[in-house]
Parts: sequence; C-alpha cells; structure tokens
Amino acid sequence: MTSLTVNGKATQVAAPEDTPLLWVLRDHLGLTGTKFGCGMALCGACTVHLDGAPVRACQTPLSAAAGKKVTTIEAVGASRAGKAVQAAWMKIGVAQCGYCQSGQIMSATALLQTNPKPSDADIDAAMSGNICRCGTYTRIRSAIKSAAGMGDAA
Repeated sequence: MTSLTVNGKATQVAAPEDTPLLWVLRDHLGLTGTKFGCGMALCGACTVHLDGAPVRACQTPLSAAAGKKVTTIEAVGASRAGKAVQAAWMKIGVAQCGYCQSGQIMSATALLQTNPKPSDADIDAAMSGNICRCGTYTRIRSAIKSAAGMGDAA
C-alpha cells in the first residue's frame, strides 16, 4: 500500500510502485478529470500538482507521489489561484473541444501560485508543453492575465 494525499484526503493505494500516477488517479481513485494524452509527458493533458508543482502524471510513478500532496482538476478550484483561473477560463470562453483544458488549468494555476503577475514570457515558459489541438493559445493567455487581475489581452 502506498500512502498519499489526494485533493486534501489521505489515501492508501494498492498498486505497484511503478504504476503511473495518471492511472492511479483514474483507475484506482475514479478521478477522471486528469486526461491521458500522449503517455510521454509531451502534451500536458495529464498535468496535476505534486506538492504544489505541476507534473505530468503519465510519467510520474506512484512511488514519486508517496507521502506527498496531489491536487487534481477536481480540487484545483479550492485554491484562490485555481478558482480565479477557472472563472477566467469561463469568462474568456477558452475551451473549444476541452480535452486538454484540465492540464492547461493546472499549469496556469501553478504559475499564478508562484508568480501572481506573470509577463508574457513567464506565461509562455509555464505553459510550454501544454498542447491544444484546437489552438486556443490566445484565449489561454488572456484567461491567465484575467485571472492575475491584469485584464485580458483578447
């Protein structure tokens, strides 16, 4: 059994230590908001927070999460930054197909938790590796700026 805290709840998971965190969240804990994209940590759809830092759950083994705090899209709105990002996503209308958006929101929230007034370069760096096939990058940037209280660029 591996112990970790998921969305504020102490949890025990019976899975091999090399099981990707993505599959622990989805298959063992029923938290399906975290999406499978590429399986190679290249697209960002599976982004979650591990002790506050964004990680790709598809390539993070359960052993790396042992004893740590995992936050998924299901609970990101409990934080001030997460709530602001989710509200801005709705206000700006970021999502098109929506598949990548949980990963986008998790990366944007992690950015604003560490840098409440990011520059365009900061946003680009933090969101690098989060791929949106629909091309909503302009709306994503606008939503991040809106969530930061910097207005939106749209």
